[in-house]
Amino acid sequence: MSDPTLVPDRLAASTPTGGVSAGHSYPPLTRLSGVISRYGNLPKPGSGSTLMRWRAFAEVAAQDMTLIKLFEAHADAIAILAELGVPSALARALSDDRSIWAVWAAEPPDARLEAVVDGVGQLRLRGRKAWCSGARGMTHALVSCWTPNGDAMLAAVDLRQPGVRITEDGWHAVGMAATESVDVIFDDAMAYAVGMPGDYVGRPGFWHGGAGIAACWFGGLQPIADAMRRTVARRGDALNQASLGRVDRAMASARALLIAAGKEIDAWPHRDARVLTLRTRCAVEETVRVVLEQAGGVLGAGPMCRDENIARRFADLPVFVRQSHGDRDLAAIGRHIAETVEGDDPWRL
Repeated sequence: MSDPTLVPDRLAASTPTGGVSAGHSYPPLTRLSGVISRYGNLPKPGSGSTLMRWRAFAEVAAQDMTLIKLFEAHADAIAILAELGVPSALARALSDDRSIWAVWAAEPPDARLEAVVDGVGQLRLRGRKAWCSGARGMTHALVSCWTPNGDAMLAAVDLRQPGVRITEDGWHAVGMAATESVDVIFDDAMAYAVGMPGDYVGRPGFWHGGAGIAACWFGGLQPIADAMRRTVARRGDALNQASLGRVDRAMASARALLIAAGKEIDAWPHRDARVLTLRTRCAVEETVRVVLEQAGGVLGAGPMCRDENIARRFADLPVFVRQSHGDRDLAAIGRHIAETVEGDDPWRL
C-alpha cells in the first residue's frame, strides 16, 4: 500500500514570498516533511551504507517524482554540511526537524549570485539565483555564489528573511511542475560561508551526490516498467515480450552499475569518483530513454492519458534527467579512458 504522505495533490495558487511562513502553504511540504521523518537520518555517502541511501531515494522516486527531487536535495544538503562543516549560527536550524534544506547550485550565465562581506564582517548575498527547486517550501538553502575576486564558494542562507524574494520567474514546465523551480532574488541577504572557496566541487562527496541522482531517476522508472510487465502478462504477444526484454536488459544493467558504484564509493570514499559517477548517470539516462520509448509502444495511449501516475512520469522523467549533461559527460568519460595508463584496464573482468 502506498504511503499516504507520498500521494501527490494539486498545487494551490501561491504568491512570491520568502521561504515558508505562517499562513502560506506549499502543497508538497506536508508530504515532504513526512518523508523526511519516515526515512530519518540517511547514511552519508561513502559511510559504508551508500546503497541503503540510494534505495531510500529509489523508493521515494517510485512514489512521487516531485518529492524525490526535494527530498534528495534536503538529504544532499545535510551530507554537504556534514562534510564541510556547519556554520555555528545555523547549527540549531540544522538540528530542528522542522527545517527543510535545498541545494541551489545551478550556474546559468544570466543568473549570478555575488557574495560580499559587509562593514561588520557579515556575508551578504546579492543577485538572482535560477533553478531554485521547491523555493516556496524550503526554510534554508545552500547556494553556490561568487566572491568579488571571482572565486566560487558555497553559502548557507535562511530563506525566511526580508532579503530573500521568491519570484514567479523562470518556470513554465509541465514535467516536474510541482517543484516550482523558480528564480530567487537575494538583496543583501544574510548568509554564512560553508567551507572555503572551491571546497564544494572539490570534495569527494560532490560526485557521490551526483551518483545519488541516478538512483532517483532509476526509481522513477520502476512504476512504468512494472506497468509494462503487467500489460505483457495479459497480452503476451512476441513484440510486446521483446519490448519488455529490452526494458529488462536496460534496467538490469543500470541496477548493476548503481550497486557497483555504491560499493566502490564505500570501499574508497576519498577516491575521485567523477568517472564512476558519470558512467553510472549516463547508463541510467540511457535506461530512461529505452524505458520511455518501449513503454509507449506497449502501453499505448490509455495509461498515458488516463492513468495520472503514469502520465506524470512520462512528463516528469525527461525534465528530471536533464540534470545530466549528455554527450559532454560521455566525452569526459572518453577522455579519461583514452588517457588511462597501459596496464590499468577498466574493462578487465
